[in-house]
Order: sequence, then structure tokens, then C-alpha cells
Amino acid sequence: MPAATLNLNGEAISLADFYRAIKLPCTIAVNATIDDKLQSTYKHVIASANDDKPVYGLNTGLGANLSHRLSSDEIADFQLQIVAGRAVACGDPLSPVIGRGALLSRILTAANGFSGISPELFTHLCSVFNAKLAPAIPQYGSIGASDLTQNAHLGLSVCGLAPIWRDGKLIDATDAFKASGISCPELQPKDGMVLVNHSGVTVSLSAIALHEARIALDMAKQSIVLSYVGYDANQQILADATNELRPAHGQRETAKWFREALAGSANKPRRIQEALSFRTIAPIIGAAEHALSEAILIWEDEANGVPDSPVIMPDGAMHSTSNFHTPALALALQTLSLSLVSVANGSVQRMQRMMDPTLSGLPKYLSKHEGRSAGFVPTQKTALSLLADISHHANPVMMNPNPVSDAVEDMATLAPQAATKLTQQLKACRLLFGLEALVACQAIDLRDQKPLGSSVENVHGLIREKIPMLDADRAMGADIDLAAEILGLYVGL
Repeated sequence: MPAATLNLNGEAISLADFYRAIKLPCTIAVNATIDDKLQSTYKHVIASANDDKPVYGLNTGLGANLSHRLSSDEIADFQLQIVAGRAVACGDPLSPVIGRGALLSRILTAANGFSGISPELFTHLCSVFNAKLAPAIPQYGSIGASDLTQNAHLGLSVCGLAPIWRDGKLIDATDAFKASGISCPELQPKDGMVLVNHSGVTVSLSAIALHEARIALDMAKQSIVLSYVGYDANQQILADATNELRPAHGQRETAKWFREALAGSANKPRRIQEALSFRTIAPIIGAAEHALSEAILIWEDEANGVPDSPVIMPDGAMHSTSNFHTPALALALQTLSLSLVSVANGSVQRMQRMMDPTLSGLPKYLSKHEGRSAGFVPTQKTALSLLADISHHANPVMMNPNPVSDAVEDMATLAPQAATKLTQQLKACRLLFGLEALVACQAIDLRDQKPLGSSVENVHGLIREKIPMLDADRAMGADIDLAAEILGLYVGL
């Protein structure tokens, strides 16, 4: 893959650019104005460290230890204690891509100039990223009120005190730094808080979930197009004149997309109105598109914001914030999960309609040998199993999390859990939409109605290049996996 450069110059990053940066070989280039801003801000940190005024996390304890005051000669040593004492996350390490995303998130938000990171640590974080290294972060620990415990493991990795990912393997961080020519600086006042108090893990998990959601939703749309042609559903429901009458989110735009995708396909509908799984695709897919768009916008606000507490203002004042709290992102991710259940349910229903000869006008179970052949009917069980998993992952995360830290932290968003369950849900979604595409291709072949239209012909042709039409009964589990892979690659181009 070609190397890329991410220029840090004060401009906001998009989800697409963030995802590319953590997936591709990417190098960060820092504009001189960022360096100047960090130098200027850090002078205020040193001044505050030498002042008698209490500043949270700089010269005080954290959480339930807020009332404890640190002397000026304890502040530097306390930084590593902040990190080590909170490294209590557990479970298998998250993937290198997620670790790399968490590191990039911290770099991006620190570059805004309000976190109070020392210039030496900022340079070091960029060097670790540019060396293609990724912190090793355990799976469990964050409740979304900053990713404190998981970030602590990120901090240990970048400080050379815990394993780090290199080329897909976990190795000793000091060995990785030595091989890459990286010198790890000592933590300066405020650096410990900078390493632990941010939303980098949530941002990284959410970026991957939203990228996968974009692919899955595009797969759903392509499978619906194939089903429309295979079922020969009445396309009049997609007319612009009727869809513009209600300004529901995305409905009119979605109807237009389907009209264009179906352009050129023969249409000889058998009835005035189809089942709702065909008739309501514009409002259902439109609602899912809106949920995804809103979630991406909220993610970009988070990725480009300042999650720290305290922050250093331009006049040198240091203020506590609530910017580490991520309720909007947590709610957006769960709204998207709910919208995908309707999309998935429609997929299951369309497959069953295509297999019913009284509704489709096609052979029973889409088999040439109906009566002595199972055809596609066993896949109905697979579809329902996938739908059950999709519905399960749409359930909300805990509604009323327990207070922690002597009830000082009595609210939590659980945004990382929302991102994780969305990613798991999307695995089943992709398989389900691949299965619908496979069923629809069989219906298209049996109907043998021309023309298909260029868009339908492209997708149908790609699937048929690898997966033959079902004649005699055969094992189709691998076909479902392959159909999902083909469709995912097609929409990801």
C-alpha cells in the first residue's frame, strides 16, 4: 500500500482520513505553528506547577484523592505514578489498528494546544506513530468517562514500560524504540494527565465501527437492488413525486439512489403493492443513512475537540472541564445499531418472499428441482440466526451505571461498549446482506428476465464469477461467506 502523509496544521480531520491514517502506512508531519503553540502553552503549565493555586491533576491527587495537595518537587515524579496506578484494564489486547487509532487521537487532540502536553512528549508520540508502532491496550476498563484505565496502558506502552505492537506482534517497547531510533523522554508536569485523560480508545473504536457501518449499509443497498430485480417488485413506490411528499430523513434521496441503481432493468410487477420489506426501503434505508451521517458528524466533533481536564487557556488559566464525557457519541452509535435492525429484518423478509412461489412466481425455495430439493429454504434458519444476533447487539448498554471513585464519578456514557457492540453487530449484518445477495442472484437467474440494467448486471456478474447458480443441493455455507466478501469488496472500491 502506498505511504501517506497526515499534515497536522490545525485543520479538522474527517473520519475517512482518520481511518486511512491508521490502516495505511502513514507519517505525521507537524506544522511549525503547532510546535509554537505547544511551546507557548507549556510555559503556562510550568508556571501553574510552581503556583500555590490548586489545579486538578497537576498539583492535586485525582478522583477521590482530589483534596490531596502535591508539593512542587513531587509533581514530576507523580506523572508516571498517574499512569502506572491507573493501568488496571484487562483482557486480550485490542488490535494494533485500534491501538494506533487511540495514539493518533491523542496526538490530534493534543495538537489543539489546550492539553498542556510537554513538547518533548508530543514529539515522542508522533515518532512512535511514524515508526508504525501501536500501544497494546487491554479490552476491558473504560466506562466512557475518558478512557482512563485503558489510556494508562497506552501511556505505559509509549513510555517503554509495557509491550507494544510492531508488525502485528507484541514485543518489548524498549526494544521497539531502540530498533526505530526513538528515545523516550521523561514525563514532565501535566504529561501523566495528558496520557490518561482523553477519549482516544473510544474515538478509535468508534472510527472503525462507523467505517464498517458505511460498508455494511452500502452492501444492504446493493442486495436490495438485486432482490428488487429477482422478485420483479413494483418500482413505482420509488417515484420522486410521492417520496417528496414527506420530508423524512433521507427518504427522497434514498428513493432516488434506488431508481438510479435499477435504471435499465425490466420491470413487470405482478401486483400494485408489494410487502412492506420492498415498499418501505426508502424510509428505512433513509433513516439508517441519517443515523450514520449524524454519528459521523458527532465522531468528527469528538476527534477534533479537546477532551482534556484541566485545559490550559490562552491566558494561562487552567480550568476543569467535562469534555471527556461522550454521551452524544454513545447515543449516536446506539441509534445506528437500532436502525440496522430494521434494515436486517427487511433483508430476512425479502428472502422469504422470494422463496414463496405464490408471491414470487418462481419455483418453490428457488430450486429447479422443487419437491425433492431443499433449495434455499435451509438458509432461512441461517438468516434468522443472523437477525437474532443483530437484534441482540442493538440492545442498549447499561442504562444506570454504578458510581465509582467514592461516587465522585457517578455518571458514565459507556461509549466504548456502544462502539464495540456495533462492530460485532456489523459482522452479522455483512453476512446477512451477502446471503440476501446470493438468494436474489438465484431468483434473477430463474426469472431470466432481461435486461438487468448495468448496475444489477455488474453486481450479479461479480457474484456469479465465483459462485455458480444452485442446481443440485450443495453445501452453501462457504458461498454465503464468499458472497458477503465479494459484496463488501465491491462497495468498498
